[in-house]
Amino acid sequence: MTSLAERVSAASDLPAAQAVPALLACVEDAAGGPEAVKAKEEAVAQLGACYVKAQDGEAIRRLLATLRPIFASVAKAKTAKLVRLLLDRVAQIPGTTALQVSLCSEIREWSAAEKRTFLRQRVETRLAALHLDARDFQPALALITSLLSEVKRLDDKNQLVEIHLLESRAHRALRNMPKSKAALTAARTAANAIYVPPSMQAQLDLQTGIVGAEEKDFRTAYSYFFEAFEQFSSLEDATAVRALKYMLLCKVMSANTDDINAIVSTKSALKYAGAQVDSMKAVADAFSGRSLAAFEESLARYPDELQGDAVLKTHLAALYDTMLEQNLTRLIEPFNRVEIAHLASLINLPLATVEAKLSKMILDHKLRGTLDQGSGNLVVFDDEVEDKLYPAALETIQALGKVVEHLHKRSVKLLA
Repeated sequence: MTSLAERVSAASDLPAAQAVPALLACVEDAAGGPEAVKAKEEAVAQLGACYVKAQDGEAIRRLLATLRPIFASVAKAKTAKLVRLLLDRVAQIPGTTALQVSLCSEIREWSAAEKRTFLRQRVETRLAALHLDARDFQPALALITSLLSEVKRLDDKNQLVEIHLLESRAHRALRNMPKSKAALTAARTAANAIYVPPSMQAQLDLQTGIVGAEEKDFRTAYSYFFEAFEQFSSLEDATAVRALKYMLLCKVMSANTDDINAIVSTKSALKYAGAQVDSMKAVADAFSGRSLAAFEESLARYPDELQGDAVLKTHLAALYDTMLEQNLTRLIEPFNRVEIAHLASLINLPLATVEAKLSKMILDHKLRGTLDQGSGNLVVFDDEVEDKLYPAALETIQALGKVVEHLHKRSVKLLA
């Protein structure tokens, strides 16, 4: 009689259309025992792979529903492993974020009812990450807060690292940098006490670099991005190209654009040559040429690569503002009165944009002047010459006060 393991092995050699029914029959087989459970695990893994090739996420959902009665006779650790494996398979299918959220919610409810705490916590962590990727921050933070209170009691440091990292990402996205930095410090502290897999260490380094870049410490941020890039690259993880883009961003933001060609020419970086890297090279060329038109052209040419990433979008907006300020300051320098329309034509930008930027520069005390709305002119004030008479007079009065005080003390001693 053919064993279950042999049937699974035979089914894996069949075409997909025939393999799926054969593997499903193996999964639903009533056979028990350690060998049968192992064979069923293999059948589930192969079914997941078949459904990924067919881009059929709903089939994986039906498979999970089919497996629930079987999970009752399988060890909790193995159940958790199989569920996470199938969730990973769904994640490999593009455009299944909504399905993943729905699946995680269903499994969360089932694991809570079955009192499978370990599985529930893992699924809730994944659900929080999905909410975060969808920029749905309130549900993500609510899940993270609930998980932290539970996992801290269990002192599960591996899980704590992952949850604190998610917390840091959520607060950074909400621009709450003190809380983001505190969560990242907690994640690194927990990571120092245990062995951290390379993939998680790379995520930690990437987030540390992002937080460092937010604090304008681009040199330190670059070193963390480099570490993350090396680890992601060795794991052949697609996130490596993101770390590489952040490395190039740090060089642009710190005005070291000369290093960019050397970085993208390295053996490890050449693997990721393409639109992602070309977009950052275009930004670097625009910055080194101090050309706002070229900068805007690069943003228009690579919208997904530059505007689709929240970290890049934030820093590139700040870079654009800096470049605009520098260019306007250079153009205004020869004048003490100039038409705003003339400045707009020189810098090749809409009049409203230039007028708004000049207004902001005046309010921020980066430019001494005023906008004459009636004539459409910018009036630049002369730099104030510091009058040293009043500070000198104050110093003299203070010195005289000390002398009088000293004389008063001596007279009191003489009279005593």
